[in-house]
Amino acid sequence: MSEALIHLNSVKKIFYTDEVETHALAGIHMEVHKGEYVAINGPSGCGKSTLLSILGLLDTPTEGKYLLNGRPVESLKPSERARIRNREIGFIFQAFNLIGDLTVYENVELPLTYRGMGGAERKRRVQEALEKVGMSHRIKHYPSQLSGGQQQRVAVARALVGDPLILLADEPTGNLDSKNGEAVMDLLKSLHDNGATICMVTHDTRFAAYAQRSVHLFDGRVVEESEVAK
Repeated sequence: MSEALIHLNSVKKIFYTDEVETHALAGIHMEVHKGEYVAINGPSGCGKSTLLSILGLLDTPTEGKYLLNGRPVESLKPSERARIRNREIGFIFQAFNLIGDLTVYENVELPLTYRGMGGAERKRRVQEALEKVGMSHRIKHYPSQLSGGQQQRVAVARALVGDPLILLADEPTGNLDSKNGEAVMDLLKSLHDNGATICMVTHDTRFAAYAQRSVHLFDGRVVEESEVAK
């Protein structure tokens, strides 16, 4: 087995509001290894998105240890967390999160611009990422000129362009009809077949079946973990 890119040990997340404690995560133990495709599933409100936010350094655990590529990250400064998010994690969101007044090319290029990468290298990477997702012919279009499925493909290209250690996908088919949803899932499977490490949150058991391994959450706990039968 390859080394664990992600290692969670007794991770808890408690939200405090008006003297009420909400235990969103209650002692999560979990590993994701290089080259794996893991689906995190479970009913609405079980802690899936909270877990993904912690994995993506968008939130911090209340208790527990989180190692990303062997380094403890739960106590990093905000600037260092931002740097790691930009360089090592690719995000794919349910709502696409494309910027409306930027072209397809500019949306995909943005994470590289934040790195201060040179223009020639940015161009090469953007073109390569858009070719991988079959959207290089829409390079000058704006998000409003694309279908939902096309917007999600561009969002996948943006996640890929920085060559991250891991892709985190939060309900990537949630805003798509079944045909476009299946096309995006086929795209993610193709990326995994070519070596990408993917961790995906989904409530849809059909799409969880695309992964190698399924982690089922209920009330903030891992209640079942299984290899996906192919």
